[in-house]
Amino acid sequence: MTRRAYVIGHPIAHSLSPHLHNAAFNALGLDARYDAADVAPSDLAGWVARFRAERGLGFNVTIPHKERIRPLVDEIEGDALLAGAVNTVSWEGEDARLVGTNTDTIGFRRSLAEEAGVTLQGRRVALLGAGGAARAIGVVALQDGAEELLILNRTPERAEHLVFDLAGIRGATHVTALPMSPGTLATRLPSVDVLVNCTSVGMRSTELVAEPTPLPDHALVVDIVYRPQCTALLAAAEQRGLSVLGGLGMLIYQAGAAFERWTGQAAPIAAMREAALSALAEDADA
Repeated sequence: MTRRAYVIGHPIAHSLSPHLHNAAFNALGLDARYDAADVAPSDLAGWVARFRAERGLGFNVTIPHKERIRPLVDEIEGDALLAGAVNTVSWEGEDARLVGTNTDTIGFRRSLAEEAGVTLQGRRVALLGAGGAARAIGVVALQDGAEELLILNRTPERAEHLVFDLAGIRGATHVTALPMSPGTLATRLPSVDVLVNCTSVGMRSTELVAEPTPLPDHALVVDIVYRPQCTALLAAAEQRGLSVLGGLGMLIYQAGAAFERWTGQAAPIAAMREAALSALAEDADA
């Protein structure tokens, strides 16, 4: 019997995850299928209840459910506890508990290391946004010993809330919440080594989340948006002569970590990347 896995979000049509996971299932000859499910916030509890009844393989969680899903699973573990955000849910233990974890931390750290040759140790890091992705990347910055972490959000109170939630793991890192305003960006970005867009701004649009102009020449600009691969932010950063990193690697590596939790088998990363690139090429031609 074919077991099914999912990614849930609202909206969800943009997701590449079905391409990645179905390619992985096919590469390993597994009788499983992965689908995208558009789940409105009002139906989140109902959807999880239906998944429990179905006994599906597992599911991923994206905007806007990464924080809302927490009370709907039986347990939260690992980096999800630290981030306060869940992106992967799997069955664990003989008593078949639904356990939420966070593989975004794994995906971001691996992409940063393997594709940009960078760690956040000793770096001054600025995050644009304070949602689920920012929570995961904030955990990476603190775990890896960033010198400074700035969290900028259009609603400053949400950034302040994230700073509070990360207080237990900050170590020696100086963490500050700031409004994402033109004035703040102009005064604070000149001292930043790594700028990360953790919002969905720029997804399938030419909207620019922030001007990278104030950044120093050595800065790395990361955009977790992967559709398009070169967002308006990355294009502006390249024009400015800065190093850039797109979000596709993070997506692939976090998906690989989720796949391994569900199946107990090593993820075929090369097949997943090929499927993602093929889907993006078709999208560009459409």
